[in-house]
Amino acid sequence: MDRREEIGFQLHRLSRLTKRRVDRETHAQGEDQISGIQGWIIGYLYENQGKDVFQRDLQAHFSVRRSTVTGLLQLMEKKGLITRSSVAQDARLKKIQLTPRAIQHHERIVASIQSVENRISQGLTPQERKTFLSLCEKIAQNLEGEQ
Repeated sequence: MDRREEIGFQLHRLSRLTKRRVDRETHAQGEDQISGIQGWIIGYLYENQGKDVFQRDLQAHFSVRRSTVTGLLQLMEKKGLITRSSVAQDARLKKIQLTPRAIQHHERIVASIQSVENRISQGLTPQERKTFLSLCEKIAQNLEGEQ
């Protein structure tokens, strides 16, 4: 069988093409290089604005060790993406907040992803889109069933 006829090959190909397109869109906007996990942390903090978020919350949410999160947060603070400040009830705890720069970054990334999503969907009928998503769900269930 030709590799191009394999579902796994096509999924991998689409994933790479999508990532390249998003990267191209964000770099065209002059975005700084931010690692994937830093982007995920920014997204988590963005979605939880108005709530007190601490290092232990990030450790639990992303299932990473304390030392890993410590290093990430130090680098993000150095890059001007977050601030850490003490809270009144426990000086040992440091509340993590996004800087305006990180908020702008997140909003530009979301806009880039939406632009790529629009491009991906271009020319698809609503039924084709629904069928594709249904097939993806079946494939995911097949893969999850092996665990």
